[in-house]
Amino acid sequence: MSTYILMKILESAPGRYDRGIRILTLGRLGKTYDSLVSHIKEGQRVLDIGCGTGALTLKAASKNATVMGIDVNPQMLEIVQKKVNELNLAQNIKLCEMGVAELGSEEFKSYDIVMSGLTFSELTEDELSYTLKEVKRILKPGGLLLIADEVIPEDILKRTINWLIRFPLVIITYLITQTTTNAVRDLPERIEEAGLIIESVRLNKLENFIELVARNPEEGAKSITTH
Repeated sequence: MSTYILMKILESAPGRYDRGIRILTLGRLGKTYDSLVSHIKEGQRVLDIGCGTGALTLKAASKNATVMGIDVNPQMLEIVQKKVNELNLAQNIKLCEMGVAELGSEEFKSYDIVMSGLTFSELTEDELSYTLKEVKRILKPGGLLLIADEVIPEDILKRTINWLIRFPLVIITYLITQTTTNAVRDLPERIEEAGLIIESVRLNKLENFIELVARNPEEGAKSITTH
């Protein structure tokens, strides 16, 4: 079942978002997020693009990182802020209502980590290209890009199965939220084109969900890709 599409339905009711995501992913998304934040070290500066209700943001802050969480949905940010206050993490987290179009306001080489969960698949082709360009710009040399998101399988059979699963959910999502969905095609290749080095890629059995780690090359280093 398409986690992203059902996530869009849940976004129409932010208060039920976290519970719904746990059910829809059978708890697996939390494990994926734990894997991603294992790359974060104490004291690092982190940007969470499309922070939603703060799952990645809070996990990163709990490692004593300084986290900036951005999202275009003010209701989502209100939920995050409540969690931040409850967990006494205000000193580690800053929240901002903004989208990827505003990443140009972030300083050059200012983040050790940029991360995103189930957000790149919400972007248009142009927005994704712009976002990856800005990620490359704002990451420090050696900094990491951490992604968990839905992608389009390369295998024809798996792509067909994925389409059959997604199609009715796309219709339901549009009827409820008036938005569509855009699972990402060729995400690793697009990240490489932006000048980042792929360090690891994990796909589920249907190859429609990816956990990816990429690194901004050290200054003067050659881009050598390993999968």
